[in-house]
Amino acid sequence: MYAMQYEIDLPAGYDIEHRVATRGHRTDAFPGLGLKAYLVRDNHYAPFYLWADTAGMSRFLWGGGGFDGIIQDFGRPPVHHWAGARCLPGPARATVPVFATKRVGQFSDGIDRELAELAQLSQSPAVHTTALAIDPQRWETVRFTLWTTTPDEDSDVQYRVLHLSRPNIDLLS
Repeated sequence: MYAMQYEIDLPAGYDIEHRVATRGHRTDAFPGLGLKAYLVRDNHYAPFYLWADTAGMSRFLWGGGGFDGIIQDFGRPPVHHWAGARCLPGPARATVPVFATKRVGQFSDGIDRELAELAQLSQSPAVHTTALAIDPQRWETVRFTLWTTTPDEDSDVQYRVLHLSRPNIDLLS
């Protein structure tokens, strides 16, 4: 598994909900994609991806598979990426998520504590999916969680989910 996210500050008055409503379906069957959460907060678009394989991610970013629309409309934003440690389904996996959270932390004491916290979080009744990934250059962790109700987690950032593509969600681990 591989995680990635880019962030775009939208121009005033830009209708991101219309863009997602008319284009979001394009990743519903994208090869190699585990899930893509189309996320917004304020006037900020920040989709989050979990890839089942890096070939799909490469095709998306520079193989003409989808990112070219972002580049055409907004320029080439930096893409943050992390090596996946674990992805767990929550009890609400069959329900459509409406919120997402992202928590960034320091990887200091090893992976066991982080994975135990992830497993505990995955049991929360409102959790659709939760994942942990690591940036080994900065030794930074990112925990991403999709929620079906208002999150009960202390997080760095909270988003609204406009659409969720999940073509290979069962391949994420």
